[in-house]
Amino acid sequence: MKEISVQFKINGQQVKLKTRANRRLLDVLREDLGLTGAKEGCSVGECGACTVVLNGQAVHSCLILIGQADGAEITTVEGLAKGQELHPLQKNFLEHGAVQCGFCIPGMLMSSYALLQENPKPDEETIKETIAGNLCRCTGYKQIIEAVEVTAQELNEEK
Repeated sequence: MKEISVQFKINGQQVKLKTRANRRLLDVLREDLGLTGAKEGCSVGECGACTVVLNGQAVHSCLILIGQADGAEITTVEGLAKGQELHPLQKNFLEHGAVQCGFCIPGMLMSSYALLQENPKPDEETIKETIAGNLCRCTGYKQIIEAVEVTAQELNEEK
């Protein structure tokens, strides 16, 4: 398989690497960069466990070939916290009991983060639509929606 060179910014750091053209972004994140927050769930873009933010949009990294990330700016769940300080969204997920087994949480966080970047005052219906591509078997979604709502309120109060 042909190798390609790609470079992108991930969690604020510039990365340049050479890899096979048929590799998925998910595999490069986990295997080459050690960023294991994005999870391999369904491998077909249905569960959302692998969600990352690519150029401001929440995407399923299992569906992105590495060449598509060339020149991109990517944020993974590892990039939300600033050092030891959790992002308000992460804090509220914990405080509102939105974290159960934890498998879906990185994807839920990244979908919610992308939403709040685009729409700082989402209503409940918008939040539900946003996380519709992220499946959770544990929480029933209520706590997740509450955590996103509270985060939006807090971030708007800071402005």
